Amino acid sequence: MSVSEDRPFTLVSGASSGIGRAIALRLSPRRALILHGRDAARLEAVRKDCADPPAHLIWPCDFRNASQVASALTDFMGGIPAGIEGLVHCAGIVHVLPARSAGLEAVMESLNVNYVAAQQIAATLLKKRVNRARLRNVLFISSIFSRAGARGHSLYCASKAALDGLMRALAVELAPEVRVNSILPGAIRTPMAETAMADPEIMARWQQDYPLGLGQGGDIASAVEFLLSDNARWITGQQLVVDGGRSVNLSLK
Repeated sequence: MSVSEDRPFTLVSGASSGIGRAIALRLSPRRALILHGRDAARLEAVRKDCADPPAHLIWPCDFRNASQVASALTDFMGGIPAGIEGLVHCAGIVHVLPARSAGLEAVMESLNVNYVAAQQIAATLLKKRVNRARLRNVLFISSIFSRAGARGHSLYCASKAALDGLMRALAVELAPEVRVNSILPGAIRTPMAETAMADPEIMARWQQDYPLGLGQGGDIASAVEFLLSDNARWITGQQLVVDGGRSVNLSLK
């Protein structure tokens, strides 16, 4: 199979590593994908690992500069006559620092990557002149941090909460043509989590807090696959928590 002029694509942002890469690999046998990330070489490596590499495209774009996202995607879409039917926004950034040290640069970077880019992509894909009314499914990879607080994570909590607020509003506005949902992962073994997982104290606490243990990227990819499928045809506006039981564990140990 190769890129088809009549086969619509699914855009996976943050596909160069971690959860995004796992999602891309899971979806690639059945969907034509647009793989997004900052580094073209890393995206090309992921594309080669996907099923049927010629069927997929790469879109390098730095979401930290959110003002360029809409125009960059519009230009990119000019070469995709089939359009984009699905969006999975997995791109994310974490700044771990106390609230008193959260300067404007870190605030805006967190918002741009975790929230603004998602809003700009969705808005662009909803323009008929750009995407020809092809969009049918939007899925945001949020976090259980959007529902709770954590020391040093004020920017991450706030930006993911904004993403889930956008999800709920879009679910109402875009129904019935487009379904919009969020997945809220817990701790997943990814390169982004390597620093925390290298700390024995944090790992010991997590092993106590997660009834089913820590997650893998494939656990989130399975949930993505379900929510994008017709099996989820009557699901929209929902936060699907995939956290190995962490958010319901109130045990005192």
